[in-house]
Amino acid sequence: LSLDVLLFLLFQQVKNLAVVGAAIQSSTSEDWIAEKAIDRGLQQLYAGCSSTLSETNPWWRLDLHHIYRVNRVVVTNRNDCCAERINGAEIRIGNSLENNGSNNPICAVIPAIPAGESYSFSCGGMEGRYVNLIIPGDMKTLTLCEVKVYGEEMTSTLIITVKCQ
Repeated sequence: LSLDVLLFLLFQQVKNLAVVGAAIQSSTSEDWIAEKAIDRGLQQLYAGCSSTLSETNPWWRLDLHHIYRVNRVVVTNRNDCCAERINGAEIRIGNSLENNGSNNPICAVIPAIPAGESYSFSCGGMEGRYVNLIIPGDMKTLTLCEVKVYGEEMTSTLIITVKCQ
């Protein structure tokens, strides 16, 4: 009788991870709280979006509470004025909170998203607990109407096989 023990790393497919996360941002303009970007709402006008104040390096961060392999991030822009308030935003994914998470590796840079549109950015399985969006520079405002994060949580499963002879 021999016992072979194998440890497999399996990946469990998860739908939009943002809905189980917690969002915060560097500052809040009026009642445009960070959570509005993950509320699954379809409203793309000012009342349904998150927004920072005009500041240096404004950021928005999603804490997924666990480490995931992030395959893609979908960002929806507002549909009224100020669509440029997303231009140049960096999507960063990682496990560090150093510099408010803004030192994590870059998944993508958002050149521009037309008003009311959603764009998908491939992150190729980057691992991280935090998803940050930051616009580098002075006197910038970051506005997000919806952020969706798709990926897989890494889980360990122990599989035991017994060979009888």
